[in-house]
Amino acid sequence: MIEAFLPILTVVGYALLVLVPLLLAVAYLTYAERKVIAAMQLRIGPNVVGWFGLLQPFADGLKLLHKETIIPSRSNSIIFLLAPLLTFGLSLSAWAVIPFGPDLVIGNINVGVLYLFAISSLGVYGIIIAGWASNSRYAFLGALRSAAQMISYEVSIGLVIIAILLSVGSLNLMQIVEAQQTVWFVIPHLPIAIIFMVSALAETNRAPFDLPEAEAELVSGYNVEYSSMTFALFFLGEYANMILMSAMGSILFLGGWLPPFHIIPFTWVPGIVWFALKISLLLFIFVWVRATLPRYRYDQLMRLGWKVFLPFSLIWVVLTAAVLMGLHLLPGQ
Repeated sequence: MIEAFLPILTVVGYALLVLVPLLLAVAYLTYAERKVIAAMQLRIGPNVVGWFGLLQPFADGLKLLHKETIIPSRSNSIIFLLAPLLTFGLSLSAWAVIPFGPDLVIGNINVGVLYLFAISSLGVYGIIIAGWASNSRYAFLGALRSAAQMISYEVSIGLVIIAILLSVGSLNLMQIVEAQQTVWFVIPHLPIAIIFMVSALAETNRAPFDLPEAEAELVSGYNVEYSSMTFALFFLGEYANMILMSAMGSILFLGGWLPPFHIIPFTWVPGIVWFALKISLLLFIFVWVRATLPRYRYDQLMRLGWKVFLPFSLIWVVLTAAVLMGLHLLPGQ
């Protein structure tokens, strides 16, 4: 009887091995962000709860857990509560195909890139549902802004990924990493690597593209009516998406778990450590940008996405295909 459930128990075990460290990473990303921004602004940051403030994320979580969940009387209560669950669940489910090492992946599917792109696209629905179910003008305007922003920059991210797929000839994330053993793709594809990182900022609604949460116009955007753990799930989903985008950037451009140089002093370090270090580097860029740059206007945001990034990334796809065809490196040639 137990043997019939062993495959299910194995998958659940693998999922917990990924989700538990991920949730801890999300919690301590909030702490790291506050510490880094405090250092950049010559402040101290969290330093009271625990040694060097290391227990601050748990204190924040307990505070949100003990607060009352307020459901607006004119809202659609069932959908109102489902929206943050959908957003948070999608941000976790994408990790099923992320490879942490040569054999460290829950689902090594041949269309891993398509799976990631589909999951990131579905994230728009959670935000739209939250803004509509709240029955608030500010929340609905924030949701429309966020949906337009995410869809606009998903187009650029899709074209960037197509250029990488042309270079590899596969949709498998493991093969994308293994194709970078000689040279990381950030070197030949540096312009679209920059486009990917800027688009990732817009896709995750992070500064300087945090227009859906513009306090001056929209109070707090699509999550203005949320409180307690429903608000926390949106908050955690945003930070989980930041880590996911950093992982995608590491896989597509920085060689995933591969060390920077194939020489003896670096080869003994486990691949998962290199992968974590690269994700941390890209997350530092997220925080650095938030502490440095002012917020864009909405027309500037849309102009950058549709009139700059979209044409450039499309031209880059054509150039990549032309170069690979000229060198007879395209699959099937």
